[in-house]
Amino acid sequence: MVLDLNYIKTPIKNELSEFNKYFRKAMMSEVFTLNLIVKYLLRAKGKQMRPILVFLSSKLLNNGETPKSSYVAATLIELMHTATLIHDDVVDEAKYRRGFLTLHNIWKTKVAVLMGDYLLSRGLLEAVGSGEYQLLEIVSEAVKEMSEGELLQIEKSKKLDIKEETYYDIIRKKTATLIAACTKAGAASAGANKKQVDDLKQFGLNIGIAFQIKDDLLDYDKTVKTGKSYGNDIAERKITLPLIYALNVADKKDKRKIMSVVRKKEKAKDEINQVIDFTKSKGGINYARDKMIEYRDKAISFIKPYSDSEIYPYLEAFAYFVTERKK
Repeated sequence: MVLDLNYIKTPIKNELSEFNKYFRKAMMSEVFTLNLIVKYLLRAKGKQMRPILVFLSSKLLNNGETPKSSYVAATLIELMHTATLIHDDVVDEAKYRRGFLTLHNIWKTKVAVLMGDYLLSRGLLEAVGSGEYQLLEIVSEAVKEMSEGELLQIEKSKKLDIKEETYYDIIRKKTATLIAACTKAGAASAGANKKQVDDLKQFGLNIGIAFQIKDDLLDYDKTVKTGKSYGNDIAERKITLPLIYALNVADKKDKRKIMSVVRKKEKAKDEINQVIDFTKSKGGINYARDKMIEYRDKAISFIKPYSDSEIYPYLEAFAYFVTERKK
């Protein structure tokens, strides 16, 4: 199986090319500063995983020409996603995003927050102007869940008492719901029936959970370049699945020792390595990897009924790409 985004994009190259024009047009304004920031954001665009999912989900269920609704769905989701990233960077006081300085580090916090608000409003107007109220409902529900997930993580991180069940609740809300919105909106934009829409939603939800577990695993791997420092989650007192499992199987003495390090606001590199070595020694990495694969396989089971479609292999490859990627 080819685990490469360029391969995965093969059946939707034309759609992505058209989407880029559509997306740029949706972002532009008559205000000079806004357009300047838009050009900066377009330079720093990521892998476009969300538009890819929208178009693949749409084409899985629609053998004809890709409908305009699919372009609206992809644009709406990418606008919402970009807005939330800008706001997240302000909240986290992040300096870089995808190797570029964050907006609030160039144009200051007020401008960054207003830019995020602008993109949110553009997304809403794009959906309303096209009469795509079902798509608006799908994406609005996802943004609501993402906000709840962020607040839940903040609430739990204060006490540093995150159980495995709570971890899944947080990543489902924070990450998986927007990915599920991509696949659900893609199916809905193609005129799919209720069963098909729900199947694609479940595919996206489970892939989203696997995606976040993979992100958390990358934090423990010195060999990968993710755009953030090795051990960054531990440095920021974020307890993710590998460490949760390790703490659960450790004796009380080791648990107290490791938690005393995790609680520290400032940690030396050797202290971060101590937590990482502990997590590995207790099987936390292997446990999290097994769970990730479990969610990936569960995701694929929801699109198996559509394996006759010529798009199926590309969605399946996407699922494997999510869990095998190096960044």
